[in-house]
Amino acid sequence: MNGDAAHRVAPRTGRVVVIGAGIVGCSLADELTARGWRDVTVLEQGPLAAPGGSTSHAPGLVFRTSPSRTLTAYARYTVEKFGALRVAGRPCFLPVGGLEVATTEARWQDLHRKAGLAAASGVEGELIGPKRCAELFPMLDPDTVLGGFHTPGDGLARALPACRAQIRRAERRGARFLERHTVTGVERAGGRVTGVVTDRGTFPADHVVSAAGFWGPVIGALAGVEVPLLPLAHQYARTAPLPALAGAGGAERAEAVRPILRHQDHDLYYREHLDPEGGPGRIGIGTYAHRPLPVDPYTVPSYDEAPVMPSSLPFTEEDFAASWTESRRMLPDLAGSRVEEGFNGVFSFTPDGMPLLGESHQLRGFWFAEAVWVTHSAGAARAVAELMTDGRTTVDAHECDPHRFEKAQRSPAYVRDRGERSFVEVYDVIHPLQPAERARPLRTSPFYPRQCELGASFLESGGWERPHWYEANAPLVEELGLRLPERDSWSARHWSPIAAAEARITRERVALYDMTPLRRLEVTGPGSLDFLQRMTTNNLKKRVGSVTYTLLLDEAGGIRSDLTAARLGPDRWQLGANSPADLDWLVRHAPEGVHIRDVTSGTCCVGVWGPLARELVQPLTPADFSHEAFGYFKARETYVGHVPVTALRVSYVGELGWELYADADVGLRLWDTLWEAGQRLGAVAAGRGAFNSLRLEKGYRAWGVDMTTEHTPEEAGVSFAVRPAKGDFTGRDALAARGPAARRLVCLTLDDDAAVVMGGEPVHLDGVVAGYVTSASYGYSVGRCVAYAWLPADADVPGTPVHIEYFGEKVAATVAAEPLFDPEMARIRR
Repeated sequence: MNGDAAHRVAPRTGRVVVIGAGIVGCSLADELTARGWRDVTVLEQGPLAAPGGSTSHAPGLVFRTSPSRTLTAYARYTVEKFGALRVAGRPCFLPVGGLEVATTEARWQDLHRKAGLAAASGVEGELIGPKRCAELFPMLDPDTVLGGFHTPGDGLARALPACRAQIRRAERRGARFLERHTVTGVERAGGRVTGVVTDRGTFPADHVVSAAGFWGPVIGALAGVEVPLLPLAHQYARTAPLPALAGAGGAERAEAVRPILRHQDHDLYYREHLDPEGGPGRIGIGTYAHRPLPVDPYTVPSYDEAPVMPSSLPFTEEDFAASWTESRRMLPDLAGSRVEEGFNGVFSFTPDGMPLLGESHQLRGFWFAEAVWVTHSAGAARAVAELMTDGRTTVDAHECDPHRFEKAQRSPAYVRDRGERSFVEVYDVIHPLQPAERARPLRTSPFYPRQCELGASFLESGGWERPHWYEANAPLVEELGLRLPERDSWSARHWSPIAAAEARITRERVALYDMTPLRRLEVTGPGSLDFLQRMTTNNLKKRVGSVTYTLLLDEAGGIRSDLTAARLGPDRWQLGANSPADLDWLVRHAPEGVHIRDVTSGTCCVGVWGPLARELVQPLTPADFSHEAFGYFKARETYVGHVPVTALRVSYVGELGWELYADADVGLRLWDTLWEAGQRLGAVAAGRGAFNSLRLEKGYRAWGVDMTTEHTPEEAGVSFAVRPAKGDFTGRDALAARGPAARRLVCLTLDDDAAVVMGGEPVHLDGVVAGYVTSASYGYSVGRCVAYAWLPADADVPGTPVHIEYFGEKVAATVAAEPLFDPEMARIRR
C-alpha cells in the first residue's frame, strides 16, 4: 500500500508527539505523515530496533473475525497494510491462515456462529472436518477434535519489521523517531497539552498521543488523565527443536507455513517457529488458561534494568503445567519434547476488552492509542489519524471511545476486576447478552429494591443493573395462554417466556419500565435554541412544552447519535442522549453562556406505557393528561402524587404513555405511587426483553446497533428527523451533496414463526451475502421474529425473499413494510 498515494492532503502544521514506538506508534506516524502531517516526533524509551514493550514479544497472530465489526475492520486493514510492506525482501505479514478447532459441541456450534460473523464482514472462511484440520496442521491428532474453522487470509504479522518499514516511510515524509527518551512529564496549560518532558529535553506539542501500551496509565498520570487499562501477563513458551519440523520452511525458509492453531476450549494457541537454515523448528504455545497475573506498570523495570526486556517477565512454570499437558494430548509430537524457554509477556486489557482510541475529554490535544494488540494495530492507528485529521473515522469507532466508561466504572478496583475478566474470557464462548459476574451491582436505579422484590432478572449495561424480566410475572405465561415456539439453546440463554407475557400486558393493559439508565442532559442559557438548531437536524424552534426527535450528525453526514429534545423553558432543555461522547460533542461546540451537564445520575425515569396508561396516571396528577390537553411529543412539569415530575409523552414501545422523570431521592416514592395505583388495572413491571421486542415491532432504531456514523439518515430510515429548510446545521451540506442511498436498513420477518436470530448474522440475497442483521427479537405481537438488516437499497422492496444464516443454517426471511405494528400510529396518539 502506498500511503502517500492514498492521502492527497495539504501539509499539517500542528506539532505532534507520539509516546511509544511500538507497532501502534509507528503505524500512527506512518498514517499521520501520509495525511500531510510533517512535524511528527515519536519518542521511545528503549531502542527502536526492539523497544521492549508488548510489540517486541508479541507472537503476531492476526485473526480477523470478531463479534465487533469495528475490530474486524481494523484487523482486515492490518492484513492489507502489512501484507504490502517488505523489509530485506521479506513481507511483514505471512498469510499462513488461521485454524480454530473445537473439542466440545458448544465450541463446534460457536464456530458455526463465527463462520456467519466472518461471512457478514467479508472474511473468507470454511468449516472443515477433523481430517482436513490435520492436513492443515499435521501435528494435530484428528481424533481429538470435532472440526475446525479455517480462515486462509489470516496469519502472522511480523511486528518489528513492520515497525521498521513504517519508520523509514514516515521519516522520508519528515517524521523523526528518537530512541532512549524516557517521558517524565506532560506539560499543559489552559486545559490543553503544550509539550512532553523527557530525560533528554522537552518537546513542544499541540498534540500528544499516548501509544505507550501497558505503560499507558503511567503516561496518563503524568498528564492528569485517567486511563482505564490493566496490564496483565500472558504466558508464551517455545518447545525444544522438533525433528518433525525440520525443513518445513521450504525453499523460502519462511518462519511459519502452517496455519495458526487455536484450541480455545483450553485457552491455547500454537504457531510455528521454523529454522531459516532448514533445521528442526519449534512450536510456540500461548495460553490464557492460567490465573490472571496483573502487573503494576510502575514496577516494570526499565529497558536497561530488565533481564530480557521490560515486557518479558519471568516464566512461572506452575501456571503453564496444565497447558503443557493438554498441548501434548492435542499434538502428540510434543510428547517427547519439553518447554525450552518461556516468559510471561505483558499485554493491555480494558474492562470490556476493546481499545482506547480518541482525544481526551479531560485534556485537549491529548490522544489515546492504547490497549491495541498487533492484530488491530494498523486499523486502530488509521482510526486515530482520521480523528486527528478529519474529526471522524471511516469505520465507526464508538466502541473504542476512551470515555465510554462511566465515572463509576473508572475506579482502579473496577478496572482491575473487569480487566481480569477480559483476560479470562479472551477465548470463552460469549453470548451477546452475557452479563459480568464481578463488580456488581454497581449502578442501580431508585427502583432497585422493588425490582428485587419482584424477582427481576438483571443484565448489565454501562454499569447499570437493568431488569430483563420479572419472575413475579411467571404465572402470566399460563394465564394468558401463551404458546411460544421452543427456542434453541443459544437464543434461550438470558431469555424467558415471561418477556412475552410482559409484552402482551403492555399491549393490552399497562406496564412500568425502568428507563433510568437512559442518558439525560440539561442544556440551559441564552442562545441554547440557536445552538441546538445548529448542532441537530430537526427543527427545534417550537413552543415550550414541545418534544422533538432529532439527530446529531458529523461533518460528513454520518449519524453520531439520536436525541429526544424536550423544550422545558425558553432557554432550558432536557435531552435524551446515548453516550458520554454526546455530552463531549455538545460541550466542545457550545458558545459562551450555554451550559450543558449530565443529570442522569441524579434523576430517574419510569416509562408508563399501554392502553390503560392514562387511566393509571390521570388520577394521580393535577394536570390534564387527556390527548387534547397533553398531545403526543409534548412535555410538562407537574406532580404524580407527592412527587414532582417532568412528563414527556413519548413512547419507544408504540403504545400510549409517558416517560416520567424525577429526582433520584424521590424515585422510590414515584415507583410505589404508580405501582399501588396500577394494581386495580392489572399493571406489571416489564423488562428489556419485552421492551426490545416492542420497539422492533414499531421499527424504532437503536443508535450504536442499527445506525452509527457509517450511516446517513436516509440510509437508516430516519430522514424524517432532518429539516434542511430550517437553516445551517452540522452535516447539512454533506447530506445535500450525497447521491441516492446505495444501502438501507431494512425490516425483515422470518418466514418460519418458530425461527429466531440474534443479530450479527449474514443475510443472503440471491444466494450471495449482501448484508448483515443489526438487531433482532421475537415479535410477540406479530407472531414471528423481527430482524433489521443492512442490505442494498434495491432490496428494500416488501416481499423480497432473503435468507439469514444462523449457526450454519439458512433461515428464510422476507423484506417487510414497516412498521409492522400499528402503522397508522393510532394506539400511540389516542
